[in-house]
Amino acid sequence: MQKPAIIPLLILLAISLWAVLSPSVPTSIVTEGISAGDTAWMLMATALVLLMTPGLAYFYGGMVSNKNVISTMLQSFVAMGVISIIWVVVGFSLAFGDSIGGVIGDPRTFLMFKGVLDGKPWPLAATIPLVVFAFFQLKFAVITPALITGSMAERINFRSYVLFMILFSLLVYAPLAHMTWHPDGWLFKLGVLDFAGGTVVHMSAGWAALKMACGIVTKPAAGVMATSPTTAPIQKPRADTFLPLALSNKTQPRPAEAAAVLVVAKASAASGEALTAEPALKPNQPNHSRPVPNNTYGMLAGGR
Repeated sequence: MQKPAIIPLLILLAISLWAVLSPSVPTSIVTEGISAGDTAWMLMATALVLLMTPGLAYFYGGMVSNKNVISTMLQSFVAMGVISIIWVVVGFSLAFGDSIGGVIGDPRTFLMFKGVLDGKPWPLAATIPLVVFAFFQLKFAVITPALITGSMAERINFRSYVLFMILFSLLVYAPLAHMTWHPDGWLFKLGVLDFAGGTVVHMSAGWAALKMACGIVTKPAAGVMATSPTTAPIQKPRADTFLPLALSNKTQPRPAEAAAVLVVAKASAASGEALTAEPALKPNQPNHSRPVPNNTYGMLAGGR
Protein backbone atom coordinates (compact mmCIF):
# COMPACT_ATOMS: atom_id res chain seq x y z
CA MET A 1 0.00 0.00 0.00
CA GLN A 2 1.37 3.37 -1.03
CA LYS A 3 1.97 6.06 1.55
CA PRO A 4 -0.39 9.06 1.39
CA ALA A 5 0.93 12.00 -0.58
CA ILE A 6 1.36 14.61 2.13
CA ILE A 7 3.52 17.11 0.24
CA PRO A 8 1.03 17.74 -2.65
CA LEU A 9 -1.74 18.15 -0.10
CA LEU A 10 0.29 20.72 1.84
CA ILE A 11 1.05 22.61 -1.39
CA LEU A 12 -2.64 22.75 -2.31
CA LEU A 13 -3.48 23.91 1.21
CA ALA A 14 -0.85 26.66 1.03
CA ILE A 15 -2.18 27.86 -2.34
CA SER A 16 -5.73 27.87 -0.99
CA LEU A 17 -4.72 29.95 2.04
CA TRP A 18 -2.78 32.31 -0.21
CA ALA A 19 -5.84 32.82 -2.40
CA VAL A 20 -8.05 33.49 0.61
CA LEU A 21 -5.65 35.96 2.22
CA SER A 22 -4.92 37.88 -0.99
CA PRO A 23 -8.03 37.70 -3.18
CA SER A 24 -7.97 39.27 -6.61
CA VAL A 25 -11.12 41.39 -6.34
CA PRO A 26 -11.80 43.56 -9.40
CA THR A 27 -12.22 47.26 -8.74
CA SER A 28 -13.79 48.07 -12.10
CA ILE A 29 -14.71 46.16 -15.23
CA VAL A 30 -13.30 47.34 -18.55
CA THR A 31 -16.06 47.47 -21.19
CA GLU A 32 -14.66 49.94 -23.68
CA GLY A 33 -14.01 48.30 -27.04
CA ILE A 34 -15.41 44.93 -25.94
CA SER A 35 -17.50 43.15 -28.57
CA ALA A 36 -20.37 41.04 -27.31
CA GLY A 37 -20.25 38.82 -30.39
CA ASP A 38 -16.52 38.20 -30.14
CA THR A 39 -16.81 37.48 -26.43
CA ALA A 40 -19.67 35.03 -26.94
CA TRP A 41 -17.77 33.19 -29.65
CA MET A 42 -14.59 33.00 -27.58
CA LEU A 43 -16.55 31.56 -24.67
CA MET A 44 -17.95 28.92 -27.00
CA ALA A 45 -14.50 28.25 -28.45
CA THR A 46 -13.09 27.89 -24.93
CA ALA A 47 -15.74 25.30 -24.10
CA LEU A 48 -15.03 23.39 -27.31
CA VAL A 49 -11.29 23.27 -26.61
CA LEU A 50 -12.06 22.10 -23.08
CA LEU A 51 -14.00 19.14 -24.50
CA MET A 52 -10.89 18.02 -26.36
CA THR A 53 -9.20 16.85 -23.15
CA PRO A 54 -11.93 14.39 -22.05
CA GLY A 55 -12.13 13.23 -25.65
CA LEU A 56 -8.40 12.60 -25.61
CA ALA A 57 -8.81 10.62 -22.39
CA TYR A 58 -11.29 8.26 -24.04
CA PHE A 59 -9.13 8.02 -27.15
CA TYR A 60 -6.02 6.99 -25.23
CA GLY A 61 -8.03 4.83 -22.83
CA GLY A 62 -9.18 2.67 -25.71
CA MET A 63 -5.63 1.98 -26.82
CA VAL A 64 -4.27 0.40 -23.64
CA SER A 65 -4.89 -2.87 -21.86
CA ASN A 66 -7.85 -3.32 -19.56
CA LYS A 67 -5.91 -2.88 -16.33
CA ASN A 68 -4.50 0.51 -17.39
CA VAL A 69 -7.64 2.14 -18.78
CA ILE A 70 -8.49 4.14 -15.64
CA SER A 71 -4.96 5.37 -14.98
CA THR A 72 -4.46 6.36 -18.63
CA MET A 73 -7.72 8.28 -18.73
CA LEU A 74 -6.96 9.96 -15.41
CA GLN A 75 -3.70 11.29 -16.82
CA SER A 76 -5.75 13.54 -19.10
CA PHE A 77 -8.38 14.46 -16.52
CA VAL A 78 -5.79 15.27 -13.84
CA ALA A 79 -4.10 17.67 -16.27
CA MET A 80 -7.27 19.78 -16.21
CA GLY A 81 -6.94 20.32 -12.46
CA VAL A 82 -3.17 20.58 -12.03
CA ILE A 83 -2.52 22.88 -14.99
CA SER A 84 -5.48 25.10 -14.06
CA ILE A 85 -3.96 25.73 -10.62
CA ILE A 86 -0.51 26.41 -12.11
CA TRP A 87 -2.02 28.73 -14.73
CA VAL A 88 -3.87 30.85 -12.17
CA VAL A 89 -0.92 31.03 -9.77
CA VAL A 90 1.96 31.78 -12.14
CA GLY A 91 1.49 30.14 -15.55
CA PHE A 92 -0.40 32.97 -17.22
CA SER A 93 2.21 35.43 -15.98
CA LEU A 94 5.07 33.35 -17.37
CA ALA A 95 3.37 33.10 -20.75
CA PHE A 96 1.82 36.55 -21.14
CA GLY A 97 3.39 38.71 -18.44
CA ASP A 98 5.83 41.55 -19.01
CA SER A 99 8.59 40.21 -21.21
CA ILE A 100 11.99 39.35 -19.77
CA GLY A 101 14.42 39.22 -22.66
CA GLY A 102 11.70 38.03 -25.03
CA VAL A 103 11.98 34.51 -23.57
CA ILE A 104 9.79 34.40 -20.47
CA GLY A 105 7.20 36.58 -18.76
CA ASP A 106 7.53 38.27 -15.41
CA PRO A 107 5.81 35.97 -12.87
CA ARG A 108 4.72 39.00 -10.85
CA THR A 109 2.61 40.51 -13.63
CA PHE A 110 -0.52 38.39 -13.18
CA LEU A 111 0.46 36.51 -10.02
CA MET A 112 -2.63 34.71 -8.66
CA PHE A 113 -4.60 36.29 -11.55
CA LYS A 114 -3.95 39.76 -10.16
CA GLY A 115 -5.36 42.32 -12.58
CA VAL A 116 -6.88 39.74 -14.92
CA LEU A 117 -10.54 40.25 -14.03
CA ASP A 118 -10.34 44.04 -14.34
CA GLY A 119 -7.36 44.33 -16.68
CA LYS A 120 -7.26 45.89 -20.10
CA PRO A 121 -7.82 43.54 -23.05
CA TRP A 122 -4.80 41.78 -24.52
CA PRO A 123 -3.29 43.92 -27.32
CA LEU A 124 -3.71 41.16 -29.92
CA ALA A 125 -7.27 40.39 -28.75
CA ALA A 126 -8.62 43.85 -28.03
CA THR A 127 -12.33 43.02 -28.44
CA ILE A 128 -12.64 40.42 -25.67
CA PRO A 129 -12.06 40.73 -21.89
CA LEU A 130 -8.64 39.76 -20.62
CA VAL A 131 -10.12 37.03 -18.39
CA VAL A 132 -11.74 35.35 -21.40
CA PHE A 133 -8.41 35.43 -23.23
CA ALA A 134 -6.70 33.95 -20.16
CA PHE A 135 -9.13 31.07 -19.87
CA PHE A 136 -9.01 30.40 -23.60
CA GLN A 137 -5.23 30.10 -23.41
CA LEU A 138 -5.60 27.89 -20.32
CA LYS A 139 -7.35 25.20 -22.34
CA PHE A 140 -4.36 24.88 -24.67
CA ALA A 141 -2.02 24.75 -21.70
CA VAL A 142 -4.14 21.88 -20.34
CA ILE A 143 -4.27 19.72 -23.44
CA THR A 144 -0.57 20.05 -24.34
CA PRO A 145 0.81 17.79 -21.58
CA ALA A 146 -2.22 15.53 -21.97
CA LEU A 147 -1.20 14.92 -25.60
CA ILE A 148 2.15 13.60 -24.42
CA THR A 149 0.59 10.87 -22.27
CA GLY A 150 0.09 8.63 -25.29
CA SER A 151 3.86 8.19 -25.62
CA MET A 152 4.29 6.93 -22.06
CA ALA A 153 1.03 5.10 -21.45
CA GLU A 154 1.42 2.04 -19.23
CA ARG A 155 5.09 2.89 -18.66
CA ILE A 156 5.22 5.70 -16.11
CA ASN A 157 4.34 6.09 -12.45
CA PHE A 158 1.41 8.42 -11.84
CA ARG A 159 3.32 10.65 -9.42
CA SER A 160 6.18 10.89 -11.89
CA TYR A 161 3.71 11.94 -14.56
CA VAL A 162 2.32 14.73 -12.37
CA LEU A 163 5.83 15.99 -11.67
CA PHE A 164 6.69 15.85 -15.37
CA MET A 165 3.50 17.73 -16.23
CA ILE A 166 4.30 20.54 -13.79
CA LEU A 167 7.89 20.91 -14.98
CA PHE A 168 6.86 20.77 -18.66
CA SER A 169 4.24 23.48 -18.14
CA LEU A 170 6.63 25.83 -16.35
CA LEU A 171 9.89 25.18 -18.22
CA VAL A 172 8.74 24.34 -21.75
CA TYR A 173 5.18 25.43 -22.52
CA ALA A 174 5.16 28.84 -20.80
CA PRO A 175 8.45 30.08 -22.35
CA LEU A 176 7.49 28.81 -25.80
CA ALA A 177 4.06 30.44 -25.55
CA HIS A 178 5.67 33.70 -24.50
CA MET A 179 8.22 33.66 -27.32
CA THR A 180 5.56 32.86 -29.92
CA TRP A 181 2.40 34.70 -28.83
CA HIS A 182 3.66 37.69 -26.83
CA PRO A 183 4.18 40.90 -28.84
CA ASP A 184 7.66 41.21 -27.30
CA GLY A 185 8.47 37.53 -27.70
CA TRP A 186 11.67 36.50 -29.46
CA LEU A 187 10.02 34.26 -32.06
CA PHE A 188 7.16 36.73 -32.56
CA LYS A 189 9.64 39.48 -33.46
CA LEU A 190 11.29 37.12 -35.94
CA GLY A 191 7.99 36.88 -37.78
CA VAL A 192 6.77 33.52 -36.48
CA LEU A 193 2.98 33.32 -36.67
CA ASP A 194 1.11 30.56 -34.85
CA PHE A 195 -2.65 30.90 -35.24
CA ALA A 196 -3.72 27.41 -34.13
CA GLY A 197 -1.02 26.19 -31.74
CA GLY A 198 1.10 24.36 -34.28
CA THR A 199 4.30 25.59 -32.67
CA VAL A 200 3.35 26.09 -29.03
CA VAL A 201 1.11 23.05 -28.61
CA HIS A 202 1.79 20.42 -31.23
CA MET A 203 5.51 20.85 -31.80
CA SER A 204 6.31 21.03 -28.08
CA ALA A 205 4.07 18.05 -27.31
CA GLY A 206 5.39 16.10 -30.29
CA TRP A 207 9.06 16.53 -29.46
CA ALA A 208 8.42 15.81 -25.79
CA ALA A 209 6.43 12.69 -26.70
CA LEU A 210 9.24 11.50 -28.97
CA LYS A 211 11.72 11.94 -26.15
CA MET A 212 9.48 10.13 -23.68
CA ALA A 213 8.86 7.28 -26.11
CA CYS A 214 12.60 6.82 -26.69
CA GLY A 215 13.69 7.51 -23.11
CA ILE A 216 11.28 5.31 -21.16
CA VAL A 217 12.26 1.75 -22.01
CA THR A 218 10.48 -1.08 -20.26
CA LYS A 219 11.11 -4.78 -20.66
CA PRO A 220 8.06 -7.04 -20.92
CA ALA A 221 7.75 -9.64 -18.22
CA ALA A 222 8.71 -13.17 -19.14
CA GLY A 223 5.86 -15.15 -20.62
CA VAL A 224 3.58 -12.12 -20.98
CA MET A 225 2.19 -11.54 -24.46
CA ALA A 226 1.14 -8.20 -25.88
CA THR A 227 -2.47 -7.38 -25.10
CA SER A 228 -5.00 -6.03 -27.55
CA PRO A 229 -6.63 -2.63 -27.09
CA THR A 230 -9.68 -2.36 -24.90
CA THR A 231 -13.03 -2.54 -26.66
CA ALA A 232 -15.21 0.32 -25.47
CA PRO A 233 -18.89 -0.62 -25.33
CA ILE A 234 -20.87 1.37 -27.86
CA GLN A 235 -24.66 1.24 -27.98
CA LYS A 236 -25.73 0.57 -31.55
CA PRO A 237 -28.83 2.54 -32.61
CA ARG A 238 -31.79 0.65 -34.03
CA ALA A 239 -34.09 2.05 -36.66
CA ASP A 240 -37.16 0.25 -35.31
CA THR A 241 -36.82 2.04 -31.95
CA PHE A 242 -35.65 5.40 -33.28
CA LEU A 243 -38.49 5.88 -35.75
CA PRO A 244 -41.41 5.73 -33.25
CA LEU A 245 -39.49 8.02 -30.89
CA ALA A 246 -38.88 10.62 -33.60
CA LEU A 247 -42.53 10.59 -34.67
CA SER A 248 -44.01 10.42 -31.16
CA ASN A 249 -44.89 14.11 -31.13
CA LYS A 250 -46.76 13.96 -34.46
CA THR A 251 -50.14 12.29 -34.48
CA GLN A 252 -50.37 12.21 -38.27
CA PRO A 253 -46.93 12.72 -39.82
CA ARG A 254 -46.81 13.53 -43.48
CA PRO A 255 -45.26 10.92 -45.79
CA ALA A 256 -42.28 13.13 -46.60
CA GLU A 257 -41.48 13.62 -42.91
CA ALA A 258 -41.78 9.91 -42.17
CA ALA A 259 -39.51 9.06 -45.09
CA ALA A 260 -36.86 11.58 -44.00
CA VAL A 261 -36.84 10.27 -40.43
CA LEU A 262 -36.63 6.70 -41.69
CA VAL A 263 -33.58 7.53 -43.82
CA VAL A 264 -31.82 9.13 -40.85
CA ALA A 265 -32.71 6.20 -38.63
CA LYS A 266 -31.44 3.64 -41.11
CA ALA A 267 -28.21 5.61 -41.65
CA SER A 268 -27.65 5.89 -37.90
CA ALA A 269 -28.20 2.17 -37.45
CA ALA A 270 -25.84 1.37 -40.30
CA SER A 271 -23.18 3.68 -38.84
CA GLY A 272 -23.50 1.97 -35.49
CA GLU A 273 -23.12 -1.45 -37.07
CA ALA A 274 -20.01 -0.36 -38.96
CA LEU A 275 -18.47 1.35 -35.96
CA THR A 276 -18.84 -1.67 -33.70
CA ALA A 277 -18.12 -4.31 -36.30
CA GLU A 278 -15.57 -6.80 -35.00
CA PRO A 279 -13.84 -9.76 -36.57
CA ALA A 280 -14.83 -13.27 -35.62
CA LEU A 281 -13.62 -14.48 -32.25
CA LYS A 282 -10.87 -17.02 -32.11
CA PRO A 283 -11.45 -20.17 -30.08
CA ASN A 284 -11.33 -19.59 -26.32
CA GLN A 285 -10.85 -15.86 -26.81
CA PRO A 286 -12.62 -13.84 -24.05
CA ASN A 287 -15.06 -11.14 -25.02
CA HIS A 288 -13.17 -8.33 -23.28
CA SER A 289 -10.08 -8.87 -25.42
CA ARG A 290 -11.73 -8.74 -28.81
CA PRO A 291 -9.77 -6.48 -31.14
CA VAL A 292 -11.30 -3.33 -32.52
CA PRO A 293 -10.96 -2.51 -36.22
CA ASN A 294 -8.11 -0.15 -36.90
CA ASN A 295 -10.37 2.42 -38.53
CA THR A 296 -12.58 2.61 -35.44
CA TYR A 297 -10.09 4.80 -33.57
CA GLY A 298 -9.84 7.12 -36.54
CA MET A 299 -13.59 7.49 -36.73
CA LEU A 300 -13.87 8.17 -33.00
CA ALA A 301 -11.09 10.74 -33.18
CA GLY A 302 -12.53 12.47 -36.21
CA GLY A 303 -9.90 11.24 -38.63
CA ARG A 304 -10.52 10.41 -42.23
